[in-house]
Formats: sequence, structure tokens, C-alpha cells
Amino acid sequence: MNRIQGIVVVAVLLAGLALVCGCISAPPSGDETLTELRIGYQPSTHQMAHMTAFEKGWWQEDLAPLGVQTVTDREFPTGAPEMSAMVAGELDIAYVGAAPFVAAVANSDLDAKIIAGTQTQGSDLVLRPEVPYSSPEDLRGLTIATFPPGTIQDTLLRDWLKQNGLQPDVDVTIRGMGPGDAITAISAGQVDGVFLPHPSPTIIADAGNGRTVVQSGAMFPNHACCVLVASGDLIRNHPDVVDQIVRTHIRATEYNKEHPDEAAEIFAAKIGQDVNVIKQSLSEWDGTWISDPHVIEDSVVSYSQVQYELGYIEKPLTAEDLFDTSFYDRVSSES
Repeated sequence: MNRIQGIVVVAVLLAGLALVCGCISAPPSGDETLTELRIGYQPSTHQMAHMTAFEKGWWQEDLAPLGVQTVTDREFPTGAPEMSAMVAGELDIAYVGAAPFVAAVANSDLDAKIIAGTQTQGSDLVLRPEVPYSSPEDLRGLTIATFPPGTIQDTLLRDWLKQNGLQPDVDVTIRGMGPGDAITAISAGQVDGVFLPHPSPTIIADAGNGRTVVQSGAMFPNHACCVLVASGDLIRNHPDVVDQIVRTHIRATEYNKEHPDEAAEIFAAKIGQDVNVIKQSLSEWDGTWISDPHVIEDSVVSYSQVQYELGYIEKPLTAEDLFDTSFYDRVSSES
């Protein structure tokens, strides 16, 4: 059993035990009004649409007419624990990397679908200032920290290394960790570099502890990164709520594009970062905020093939296994 499988299986077992013991309540049945929406996210500029919608009160405002009384959000360091929480029935929607979602569907039969895109590209390979770099071959013998196995960053980095003739964990040591630990590790000289989503690369550079040598768009042009996922229960039993979730997501995405400085201020306040560093991150990254799920379908499916080749999942998945674009298609046709 690989690491992702182990995480997911444990989460499922714990969730089942909690249900038996009455520790958590079961998801609502189809004939009940949904009164609470539970959202998962990570502290990355990739997922700023959620933060803008949450802090400006749009989730609450837009969903209240449909009976939703409370909207709560929960921060996760990376996608693997976030998907474990969704498998356990603790989240209704999730802003998460496409790769950990693929792993959760493949390895745990997660009942959920991608209902919208969130963002493309936006991660950087950062090396300490004294480490030379002119080509991927210079990474031979180095130790690179990135998100744990099965995440976007882990999947991209391993595939890119292989494409450049380097064997992950043989020629280049890869250490899985969350963003805070990875920033600490490179700052303390415990690793030679990191591969992380923004704003982490700018935070590291601002402190003088590293510099970007490769952006993820150069590794895999226009690659999908984060997506908006809805649970199967929500999709089947509350389609009107899912429609509105997509509308609000589009609203927040477009607002951020038009007001990047305000979006940076909202993000910095919520995450607890220097707003000037966040603004600098947005000026440096190669990411793009999106809503349309169709533009990332091929990229997400390709992650399934890469994860299969890496041994993370037992079989590749299809777009039908991973996407439900009907909500976006319906909502986008309204304008």
C-alpha cells in the first residue's frame, strides 16, 4: 500500500468509527434542506477565489436564499489531508490540487467531482542562493522539499525529473512536507531547494533564503493546478446549491482578476502574511485564475496517467470519472 492509500484508508476507517460512536453526524439526506456548507482550502494564492468570497460574505449572502444558514471553512496544509477529510464526510466542497483529488478518487472511491477550474500553473522550483543551477542535471545529488506524494507539486516534480533523465529518490532526494515546514527547511539549510506553490517562493526569496530557477509552467505548460470539487451528495441532492456555488466562484474569480491588490490584502489578512510580499508574489508567479473546467480536462486526466506510472494509483481515470461540467455549463450560459 502506498502512502496516499494509507492516508485515505485510515481516514475512512476513522470516519466510520466516528459515525458509529455518534461523534460526527451523517451527511443530510436528499429530502433535507442543506443548512451548513463546509469548505476546505489551503493557504495559497492559488485558492484566493474562496478567500475573497468568504471574507466579503458572498458565500453566505448568495446561499442564504437556498436555506444555507452557516458557511464554515477549514484550512489544510496540503491536498492529501484535505481529501482525507472529504472522504470522511467532513467537507462539502474543496479548493484543492487536481492531483490529490485524482488519487483520492482512484484509491478510496471518493464520491466527488470537479465542478469548476480554479487556477493553472503557479508553483516554483526554488534553490538556496549558493546552489548553482543552469539545467536539471545540476539537481543531481540534491535534496528538494515539496508537498507529500500524490499532490500536484510532487506529481509535477517527479514527472519533470524523469523527463530530464533523473530518477526521483535516486538521483534527487525528494522530501514531502507542508509549506511551513518546507520554508523552514530551506531557510535552515536542511534542504537544497523546494518546489512549492505561491506565495511560498516569494516569501523565501524575500527573506534572502533562495531564488526561483524554474517555474511550473516551464515544466508543464498551462498545466492544471487547483480545482473546485463538490461532494457527490451535494451534486445529487442539492443541485441548486451547486449551481450557486459555481456562480459565486466565478464572481470571486473575476473580482480578483479586476482587483488584484484588494485580493492580496484579503489573502494577507486571512493567512497572516505581509501584504507587500503577497502583491510581489502575484507579480512574479506564472499562474492564472480560471473558472472554466473544460480548459483543464486534458491536463487533469494526464495527472491520472502520471500517477499510474509512478505507482500512486492502480489504474488511470477518465474525464467522466473526475468531472461534472454540467453546473458550469448551465451557469455560464446564463450570462
